[in-house]
Amino acid sequence: MARFLIFNIGQLVTVDPQYASTDNPLGVIAHAAIAFEGDRIHLLGPETEIDKNTYNDDERLNAEGKVLLPGLIDSHTHPVFAGDRANEFEMRLSGKTYLEIAKAGGGILKTVTETRKASEEELFRLAEKRLDTMLGFGVTTVEAKSGYGLDFESELKSLRVIQKLQEKCPQTVVATYMGGHDIPPEYKGRTDDYVTHLCDVQIPEVAKQKLATFCDVFCEKDYFDVAQTKTILEAAKQHGLKLKVHAEEFCTLGGAKLAGEINATSADHLLHIDDAGIAALKQGGTVATLLPGTAFYLRLKNYAPAHKLLAAGVPVAIATDFNPGSCMSENLQLAMTLACLQMGMTPADVIKGVTINAAKALDLQSDRGSLTLGKRADVVLLDVNTYSEMLYHFGVNFVSGVWIGGQLVLSRSMDMF
Repeated sequence: MARFLIFNIGQLVTVDPQYASTDNPLGVIAHAAIAFEGDRIHLLGPETEIDKNTYNDDERLNAEGKVLLPGLIDSHTHPVFAGDRANEFEMRLSGKTYLEIAKAGGGILKTVTETRKASEEELFRLAEKRLDTMLGFGVTTVEAKSGYGLDFESELKSLRVIQKLQEKCPQTVVATYMGGHDIPPEYKGRTDDYVTHLCDVQIPEVAKQKLATFCDVFCEKDYFDVAQTKTILEAAKQHGLKLKVHAEEFCTLGGAKLAGEINATSADHLLHIDDAGIAALKQGGTVATLLPGTAFYLRLKNYAPAHKLLAAGVPVAIATDFNPGSCMSENLQLAMTLACLQMGMTPADVIKGVTINAAKALDLQSDRGSLTLGKRADVVLLDVNTYSEMLYHFGVNFVSGVWIGGQLVLSRSMDMF
């Protein structure tokens, strides 16, 4: 079985509670080493406790005092789409809101038109490039949603693209079915009929073909109300899909409370979550996935209440929400810095948000999200002196190496983005 050692690590950021303390919340081990055997973490600890001389020269790497983190996990993205909405960027700069643009014929449905026209090959080519960009920022696991097809054939087409991404890309790609992203033009004014179509036609076929792990719904005013969202998610659960909810992005509707009541794996956005919603997430064991890049991109006045969620004991994940309309950025590192600057999260809480808590948002915490013996050897080497430096010095990508399943998949010197 192949093995590999990385030594002379300045900070080994384990994100493992067994190494953590009040003064060391991320379980950082200084002057450390880590070893892989196959695709798993085999050894880790202070370098003085690991005999690097048992490894041949081609089985080891001198980290030169750099920082090693668990592979970053982007637990909320929409990478399968065609076309762009650059004109809407200009419309927002002139004062139009996201919902106003959608009502005028823009928004999700504009992307739906372009995505329906695109071939499966074109969609794969576009999405593969986007995931490659994410890899460059240290993302080793990524969730990918459908939802820009909305009709039966186009949703299946999008999910087949995600399936091909799973096969061809180095990252782990987790598929989420999101036929409940918007109401398609052919069902305008007939949302309940569309909900019935999703439950009776699309969801059973998605489950039959094993094309998705999760089902997500946009629970929002002018999209799907709480009752409709619950109906869709109950159907998804009956067919073996795990549950997610887009909730409380533009108003307090009750989607977060629903997410907690049905034990959804995550509730995402949450800019307008209320105390009842927070309590429900805690009770339901639901991860709060916050998307500061979206609030920033839409120039919204408020961000999700990260401190209240953390104080209530709700696990908080951070993700990009990469999508063509409200957050055109594949850069998880930027979202991390925004979480610090705009939501007041500490660097330690943010790193948990893109490692162990992001793993929880995908129900993968037993396999990844921390540097723990036996877990998957997904790691990122950063050309910095401390883990907080990657957030403090924004606008520069410090990733110098990425390993996925113990295999080196990216190696480079520091570069600008």
